Amino acid sequence: MHYLAAMLFYGREEELEVLQKSKTRSTTNSQMTVVMGRRRIGKTRMILRSLEEDDKLYFFVSKKTEGLLCQDFLRQVKTVYNEEPIGEVTQFQQVFQLVCMIARQRHVNLVIDEFQEFFTINPSIYSDLQRDWDLNKGEMKLNLILCGSIQSMMNRIFLDAGEPLFGRASSILRVSPFSLSTLRKIMTDHQPGFSQDDLLALYTITGGVAQYVEWLVEAETLTRARMLDTVFSSRSVFLNEGRNGLIQDLGKEYAVYFSILSLIANGFTSRPEIERVLQVPIGGYITRLERIYGIIKRRRPAFSKEKTTTIRFHLADHFFRFWFRFVFKYQEMVEANNLPALREIVDRDYKTFAGLALEDLLREQLRERQQFTQIGNYWERGNKNEIDIVASNELDRTALIAEVKWQRKRVNLAKLELKAEKLVQANLKGYEVAYQALGLEDVEV
Repeated sequence: MHYLAAMLFYGREEELEVLQKSKTRSTTNSQMTVVMGRRRIGKTRMILRSLEEDDKLYFFVSKKTEGLLCQDFLRQVKTVYNEEPIGEVTQFQQVFQLVCMIARQRHVNLVIDEFQEFFTINPSIYSDLQRDWDLNKGEMKLNLILCGSIQSMMNRIFLDAGEPLFGRASSILRVSPFSLSTLRKIMTDHQPGFSQDDLLALYTITGGVAQYVEWLVEAETLTRARMLDTVFSSRSVFLNEGRNGLIQDLGKEYAVYFSILSLIANGFTSRPEIERVLQVPIGGYITRLERIYGIIKRRRPAFSKEKTTTIRFHLADHFFRFWFRFVFKYQEMVEANNLPALREIVDRDYKTFAGLALEDLLREQLRERQQFTQIGNYWERGNKNEIDIVASNELDRTALIAEVKWQRKRVNLAKLELKAEKLVQANLKGYEVAYQALGLEDVEV
């Protein structure tokens, strides 16, 4: 699924297939495709890749007045289609109506990037576009792609039943980070002979976010030590990235959200634990972080019921987890440019921190093999009998129970079997259960 540096493009096969189908259908029946994903994930490059052999209009909604944006957009229309409006144009509605007129005569690809920014420029643009779309779509050949990186706003625009564009999208694409297999391919191309430690560091630090990976590839720093050198250098683009990537989405209450995210990144994973530290109720904030912003996810023990209260929260994005643990937590050191000392702290704590990422990586590696129908982890109330990996296949009634350590030899399999007794008795009777010790050496390269 993805792309990268030195003008290489990696994966994104499934997403490109969706975009290709929409483009093909739009030659006879107008299509509205919505593309969502966090900043830096590679949405724009993916969209432009899908249209690289086609004429296209690319409208970027920058922070300008509506009139100035219209002039930018009209220059593109003139360049690509040699069409100009009659009279003065000061509203986006007029530009879109001109595009609709052209799309009645020929096939048009129109990309509007950072579409959510119209909220601050002129919110009535959404209802105007809805009206013109509804009136013209049956007579046009328009491939309309609407892209945005502030996911809470994009969700509101297209998924809130009270908004004018609700139900208009032909398809909605949510762009995810690079898969583990894609990260391996990138490392193979740009760091031949890379180690398991290097791949884990790339996974842990970037979270598979396209731009972050590309920055490291361009800097030619793809060993663990050199990645950390790059992140914690005085000219690092990574140090402000967590703040820049979240403040616009989270709004004026970002300080409260940052406190919650920082605690989760530092091991406070239940709501009671977080509330004990902050001394304020956080239910509403947690709900919004999970359901609106998609920044955190809840985990429940394997085989537990959906409504169980035995849940833990974790940051869904590995880069944010890394940033809150090592940058936000030590913001004073960053601002004082005391980066050598901070780098020593990172070196001291890295293995403990990356151990959780190693568990996630090994679970993802199991998912790639597609030999199990369910993969997760397990714990009992009071965080007792924690098990890092529980994978089961209900079709052939096999299961894997594994403990993960940095070094596989440090796992005690006899203790693991004892911890798993209740789990096996309650949920895996009749299964062929394998117990396994896993470590960094089990990361596939």
